[in-house]
Amino acid sequence: MGELSIERDQVFRIKTARIPGMLGKALVVAGEHGANIGEIKTIHIGANHNIREVAIIAPGKEAIEAIAAAMNEIDGVDVLPGRIDKVWEQHTGGKIRIQANAVVRTLQDIREVYTPGVARVVAAIAEDESLADTLTWRGNTIAIITNGTRVLGLGDVGPVAALPVMEGKSLFYAQMVGVNAVPLVLDAADPDDVVEAVLRLAPGFGGIHLEDIATPAVYKIERALEERLDIPIFHDDQHGTAVVVAAAIISAARRAGRSVGDLTFGQVGLGAAGSAIAGLASGLGFKSIAAYDPSDIGVNRLREVSAPDVVLDLGTTDDQFDKVVSTSDVLVLATGQPGLLSPDRVVDGQIIMALTNPLPEITPREAIEAGAVTAADGSIVNNVLSFPGIFRGALDARAPSVSIAMKRAAAFALADVTSEDELLPDPLDVSVHQAVAAAVAAAATQT
Repeated sequence: MGELSIERDQVFRIKTARIPGMLGKALVVAGEHGANIGEIKTIHIGANHNIREVAIIAPGKEAIEAIAAAMNEIDGVDVLPGRIDKVWEQHTGGKIRIQANAVVRTLQDIREVYTPGVARVVAAIAEDESLADTLTWRGNTIAIITNGTRVLGLGDVGPVAALPVMEGKSLFYAQMVGVNAVPLVLDAADPDDVVEAVLRLAPGFGGIHLEDIATPAVYKIERALEERLDIPIFHDDQHGTAVVVAAAIISAARRAGRSVGDLTFGQVGLGAAGSAIAGLASGLGFKSIAAYDPSDIGVNRLREVSAPDVVLDLGTTDDQFDKVVSTSDVLVLATGQPGLLSPDRVVDGQIIMALTNPLPEITPREAIEAGAVTAADGSIVNNVLSFPGIFRGALDARAPSVSIAMKRAAAFALADVTSEDELLPDPLDVSVHQAVAAAVAAAATQT
């Protein structure tokens, strides 16, 4: 799997002579090996030496070892034994668990939460199934579904290896909006098998969050579940990304003193994320929408997911690519091709979002120097900003699906709580997720 290519976070316990600049020398060494510095915690201040714990964010395992060796070569610096792998530490034992709401202390409590009292609740739900939304956890619980066929940048790692990512999503649901999110990893590569499994599981959940499933299979899965279930189905890799990018675009337009309705939108690259971004943009009120993809599949996909009353200018030719790049006030690139956009093609005053990771189609610095008014890369796209609030709002409204209007409301809500000097708000600010949830629930009741 290429462990050495995976970024590693490790805490070094560094002992330095109490001489000004010693810690700085050690940190410079980390930078020279391609590492960033995270949190620094002072453990001991002594007459002759200091000890600090420093989080080193290195490009791989080899870099960690090289940094430790180089630090130890500095006179007055010692890396003490017992480096802490914070990632391993955070995952040990799993990141989530089930906790009880009810407390059982007496035999009477048993009668009420279990037999014989629970029979009354069972009978009531058998007569009116909607009561399960208030008398069980279903109304506040979703399933996070994956088969592990497209996990992060690692590809098809299988269902078990995908579980840590699903636990992470579950953790954010619980912490940010109080939603129970149950990770379910399916040993099922065939999309029909995934659909069948989810349909059989669905009665116990208020919504389905699809995650890390390879395209094009996920399109078939999403469409089939939307047709056959009356609960929200949300593919985060597509729609969560689209909401966050849309919010960043709205914020960028406001910073430039312009409204979305005055701007033309262009999308280059119509894969899973690209088609979802352009599809959501079609409902944001742009003056016009144009897009390019080398494949008819991407173009047809965008036609399926776009707002029905919006005229789209789509194509697969080089001329269409040139047109989109040269005439769009807002240009979004999601192509998987680093360096695709040369600086001489940037139009003065453009808003550019180059989203390919880890290397974008054009770096923000290059774009700004070439005349873009705002530019960003994929590092700003944190889906944690979108999915908790969207599902909280959908559950609160008992929405049967997640509509374009609900996703649009989420994007504008994120932009509304973003400070003037940023493109997106802090994903760890609970009030941000509350604002998204309220906007989504309101939109759901109006559709």
